[in-house]
Parts: sequence; C-alpha cells; structure tokens
Amino acid sequence: MNIQNGILPATKSMKDFERLLESNSEYIILLEVRVSQVKSLVQYAKKYNKKVFLHADLIQGLKTDDFAIEFLCNEVKPYGIISTRANVINRAKKHKIIAIQRLFLLDSHALEQNMKIIKKTQPDYIEILPGLIPKLIKEIHNEVNIPVIAGGLIRSQEDVTNALEGGAFAVTTSRTELWNFS
Repeated sequence: MNIQNGILPATKSMKDFERLLESNSEYIILLEVRVSQVKSLVQYAKKYNKKVFLHADLIQGLKTDDFAIEFLCNEVKPYGIISTRANVINRAKKHKIIAIQRLFLLDSHALEQNMKIIKKTQPDYIEILPGLIPKLIKEIHNEVNIPVIAGGLIRSQEDVTNALEGGAFAVTTSRTELWNFS
C-alpha cells in the first residue's frame, strides 16, 4: 500500500466520504455503513480511483458469517476487509482481498490471545487499538513480522507521529483534521 502522510482515512459520514472522493488519498476506510449502501458506495469510490476497505464488523445489517463475507468479496468487491474475527480474515484471504485483523489491546491476556489468532490467520496487516502504545506496536510487529496499523484514540498529529515512530506502518483515523490532504 502507498499511504500518504502515514494516514488511512476512515469515514462514518457521507459528507466525509464525499470529501475523500475529492481528495488525493488513494484509500478510504468505510465504517458504520448500511448493508444496503455498501455496494453502491464501493462502486462509486472506484469511479474516483479509490481503494476501499470495509470494516465488516461495523456494516449495519450484516452478520459477519462466511456467507456475508462471500457476498462482500464476490458482489461488493472491496480492496480490503477489516475485522476482529478470524473467520472473516480467513475468508477474505481465500478471495485474495487484503485482510486487516483488528485487535484490541485491553490487557496482557488479550494480547496473548490475539497473538495466537494472528499467527493462525496470517493477515496482511494488523490494526491495533488503541494506537497510542508505540512499545506494543513494535513488539507485535517483531513477533509476527506483519505490518501494524495503529488506530483508535488517535487525536493529534503528535499521536500520529508517535505511532509511526513506534513502528506503525500507518495510522487509521476518522479525525478529518489529521487527514492533511484536502
């Protein structure tokens, strides 16, 4: 992936989606979209030469079982899929769609369990939340040798810089003021 300014912009609103279509960002992450809108939004973004990542767990009205992911891969055809679920990551990889495994760093036990899942699923990228822990970004990357994306609670340019300097491949954020490429 060719990430501009280390930022992968994530949008929850149509206004921000339209803004991203006009931007020079190559990528768009769609969060909290309705299942009835997802196909047309991805097709529309492709007309603007945008590569869309869908957060499968946040698509309203979609159950993230194997059939739903098959629908996303075969009918919607996003550039990539983001999920916390191993079955979603495995199914996306089978369809040769970029798979980003999202994990929450709640405590040491959660980290250990997530590392086991990551080693089994072998996603293309890992997104860790919160993305404010540079030491763990580096530790996770070193253990599994998969690029890490930092997300969650990224509120300032300093947070972006710290995550990138801590070894993050990129940072996801829905804070439009951090996108820096209007």
